[in-house]
Amino acid sequence: MAHVPATGSFSAMPLLSVNGTRLHVEDAGGTGIPVVFSHGLLWSGRMFRAQVAALTAAGYRAITYDHRGQGSSADDAARSISIETVYEDAVALITQLGVAPCHFVGLSMGGFVGMRLAARRQELLRSLVLLETSADAEPAENVPKYRRLNWTWRWLGPGLVAKPVMQVMFGGPFLTDPARAAQRAEWEGQLRANRRTIWRAVNGVIERAPIAAELGRIRCPTTVMVGEEDRATVPAKAERIHAAIAGSRLVRIPRAGHSSSIEEPALVNAEILAHLDRAP
Repeated sequence: MAHVPATGSFSAMPLLSVNGTRLHVEDAGGTGIPVVFSHGLLWSGRMFRAQVAALTAAGYRAITYDHRGQGSSADDAARSISIETVYEDAVALITQLGVAPCHFVGLSMGGFVGMRLAARRQELLRSLVLLETSADAEPAENVPKYRRLNWTWRWLGPGLVAKPVMQVMFGGPFLTDPARAAQRAEWEGQLRANRRTIWRAVNGVIERAPIAAELGRIRCPTTVMVGEEDRATVPAKAERIHAAIAGSRLVRIPRAGHSSSIEEPALVNAEILAHLDRAP
């Protein structure tokens, strides 16, 4: 694929009115082929900083956004911000920005969105990259502990749960490397900065319906990536997604847990660029 040099600087838009909410969007701009990034639960588009830099340098137009009720996007009054609502937000955002068909990169919760887009709105996507995600409903054995975490977050604040959540979000190499202490502090700080109403988004993830039955509809080029140390969505879940999407490619990221875009950015960047080069 020939890369068209990007022009313009990476910038944050004012909150963009989309599908009855206001989303925080950052757009590298330029005339390159657009790549939209969709983040994981409890994070924001910041988790793709390294990927945005790499793709912008390669001539793509990189776009990140924060899901409703998370990051710098507007809050939501619903008891549960459903994955179907977040999917509809993505449809509206891609349409409103006029970037269809785009490449779509989704990590964890962002992957829930990406699979729905690729299965239901094929005209919106050129290709799909999934990282550390699942096509299943939340396992029943996980729900009680996530409900307890959510109660603590809602009523006592994020301070008491930030450290336990770090153990879920990252693999051992990231959590124990002395050279990465500053990075760990930064990302723990991001968790602690979450608003208390994040429980609404957590409910949506806990209560999501499975998407596995729809994966056979996906026709766009798809790469499925998973950290080898992912404890939240174990590699077997990625293998099942790969098996269900015809022609997809499976990549295991060594030394990474549930946040490979942060833990092993160089490897993830190389795999995304290789995927984009293969896409039509």
